[in-house]
Amino acid sequence: MARTRTPVVSGWFTEDGPDGRGFRLLGTRCSACTAVFFPREDAYCRNPRCPGGGELAEVPLSPRGRVWSYTDGRYRPPAPYVSDPAAPWAPYTLVAVELEAEGMVVLGQAVPGVGVADLAVGMEVEVVGGVLNEDAGTVWTTWHFRPVGGAE
Repeated sequence: MARTRTPVVSGWFTEDGPDGRGFRLLGTRCSACTAVFFPREDAYCRNPRCPGGGELAEVPLSPRGRVWSYTDGRYRPPAPYVSDPAAPWAPYTLVAVELEAEGMVVLGQAVPGVGVADLAVGMEVEVVGGVLNEDAGTVWTTWHFRPVGGAE
């Protein structure tokens, strides 16, 4: 039985980025002040200095950035993340990445197999697609950060 690939959060990323460039996070840009938001904002500009009257348009965000901070998660995450209490627990690595063009910091997990010992502040990373969970009919997709030149 084929399983459906479903984003964990709809509209936050695409697996088929512009110009065939693959996986990209999606944000929105205000046409009045050029502020960029992630997670996306579809109702109003969150920039308190915005003059107003702008439109919010979806924009693909930089595929690369630099590690701003990182830590490991040594606890089972709360809902909506799926965590089988009967399964052995494995820590995961959280990475805060300053995106190359936008200069904003985005939080995500490192790709499986990359731990805090593999990271350094200022290291270049790229956003890649990942799988958060799989069940009988669905592959729940998300994003991960991978060191540039590193293995998946």
